[in-house]
Amino acid sequence: MKLINIGFGNGVNADRIIAVASPDSAPIKRIVQDGKEKGTLIDASHGRKTRAVILMDSDHVVLSYLQPDTIRTRINGDEESGEESDS
Repeated sequence: MKLINIGFGNGVNADRIIAVASPDSAPIKRIVQDGKEKGTLIDASHGRKTRAVILMDSDHVVLSYLQPDTIRTRINGDEESGEESDS
């Protein structure tokens, strides 16, 4: 199991990620709203602006303040080049 840092010391299992998307499109906004209603939404943004929505195979929706490109870089194992400050 490989945990991916999604900011503020929070991690998700890389093997269970289906997609990493920007929260700006209407379909993703609907997915986030459905996650709130079903109780499967996990807000790991710590009150910051949501920049990435991570869709898990367990039907959970995870919100992160990191850019989708940063998360994709971390998933691919290139931790150093995709590093952003967590503060």
